[in-house]
Amino acid sequence: MKILIVIDMQNDFIDMALGTKEAVSIVPGVASKITDGNWDKIYVTYDTHGENYMETSEGKNLPVPHCIKGSKGWELNGEVEAALSKVACPVVRVEKPTFGSVQLAALIGEDCKATECTVELVGLCTDICVVSNALLLKANYPELPISLDSSCVAAVTPESNEAALTTMKMCQIHIK
Repeated sequence: MKILIVIDMQNDFIDMALGTKEAVSIVPGVASKITDGNWDKIYVTYDTHGENYMETSEGKNLPVPHCIKGSKGWELNGEVEAALSKVACPVVRVEKPTFGSVQLAALIGEDCKATECTVELVGLCTDICVVSNALLLKANYPELPISLDSSCVAAVTPESNEAALTTMKMCQIHIK
């Protein structure tokens, strides 16, 4: 089974509250990856916070309200959403209240229990949510082939992007 995981391609991370020019620049590549990959299943994560975000541990450490469920910033980028609407494979949407998703790891484990799998990750932000999910998957499934397309990720800064890519490479995640 060939699985694509699209991490947090939400408006707030692309061109709204926490957006960057690097995030904007990966949107066409992510959209192409979705439609051109011949995937068996695609998982899409949503960073998801409530109105009380500023009272949470994350809100106290990153005091920028973002990805408030139901807001425009929480929604997927339109080009990414349009690409997802064109695929024939199942698309599973996973809301996550923090950087990494234990639920996503469990779902991948179920998919890969009875068949050989490969997993590829793309999305935002390389240095926070992408690396967290990649390492959760690798820790839970050390023999699972996991890759990441470096042209389809972006981070808070170019420097932190490179650091996250190095970390993942050191943890045996194949960087394309």
